Amino acid sequence: MTSFMSRKDFILFAGFTIVVLLLPFLAAPFGAAYPDLLQRFMIYGIFAVGFNILFGLTGYLSFGHAAFFGVGSYAAMWSFKLLSINALPALIFAVIIAGLFALAIGYVSLRRSGIYFSILTLAFAQMSYNLAYSVLTPITNGETGLRMTLQDPRVLDRLFFEASPGAPVPSIFGMSLSGWNGFYFTALFMIATFFLAMRINNSPFGMMLKGIKSNQNRMNYTGFNTRPYTLTAFVISGMLAGLAGALLVVTDPLAGAERMRWTASGEIVLMTILGGVGTLVGPVIGAMMIKYFENIFSSFNANVLNNFYSFLPDGVREVMVTISSKFVGEGWHLSLGLIFVLIVMFLPGGVMEGVRRIAASFNRRANGNKAEARVATAPAE
Repeated sequence: MTSFMSRKDFILFAGFTIVVLLLPFLAAPFGAAYPDLLQRFMIYGIFAVGFNILFGLTGYLSFGHAAFFGVGSYAAMWSFKLLSINALPALIFAVIIAGLFALAIGYVSLRRSGIYFSILTLAFAQMSYNLAYSVLTPITNGETGLRMTLQDPRVLDRLFFEASPGAPVPSIFGMSLSGWNGFYFTALFMIATFFLAMRINNSPFGMMLKGIKSNQNRMNYTGFNTRPYTLTAFVISGMLAGLAGALLVVTDPLAGAERMRWTASGEIVLMTILGGVGTLVGPVIGAMMIKYFENIFSSFNANVLNNFYSFLPDGVREVMVTISSKFVGEGWHLSLGLIFVLIVMFLPGGVMEGVRRIAASFNRRANGNKAEARVATAPAE
């Protein structure tokens, strides 16, 4: 197409955009066509794409990204409480604060690499969680968390807009961001984040990050200073995590310390590995898979299973329901764990590796058919 975007990139971006915008219809057969759930798909997709810039492109595995996610949530909530119910100032404020926080942590953590870097980020995340949970309670409200109330000052709203009756709901220039409005608002940020990741992946900066992942020592030995590149990748990743945290406050107007726990950092690592480390679409697929299991698959009960196996004889149906019940409902983690083990063993590149293998198989078959056709139509000598 142009030097700005190749034909392949344009097709990928257009296809991704169409799928995201049509997600309410595409998710309906899977029982996931709920605005709140689809918003979470988009939010954790943004979180995973941002994390993949650091882990997938640069090769630095962070176990502390939930800290930036939580900081973004708190920053957005304080913007809603102090300034305005409008979501844009809250998102901007959250991204800036998360970026500054990432700059401080990255400056220290990136002095080490490998497992030492991972442990440092985990330590900073746990310190952030403990500060939010017990030390900085005047700011974070401890384990209860922060919520919007009618008594909040909201200075800009009171100066320029008439106060609306009822509980405060995040909005954008007067349009409520609840329901489907909230989903499409979040979807636009998902599309923008994907475009940013795609541009970084194909840029000279992205090539530098891939070189660092491939062999950082060799780049250092040649006199190339890799620190500014790794720190920039860390800050960009932290800012996108802060954006995701702020968008979660738009969806669920609560900012709590539990969003900064080490388990939240582990979850984002799992999402990225499941979908495909270093790929563009993979982290989004991984985020959707885990959130689908957490919210839909975990709700399956004996009644759902009985309906599913209704075509079987009574005795066989009871056996199948008994066995299947161990993997759904409260046992959904067992199913997710088995899927993760299978993917790591047979598809180390995640779901996207499976997609590539299927596509390669179709290409080989198509090329083989073309070759046979050429041989069949060739004139005999």
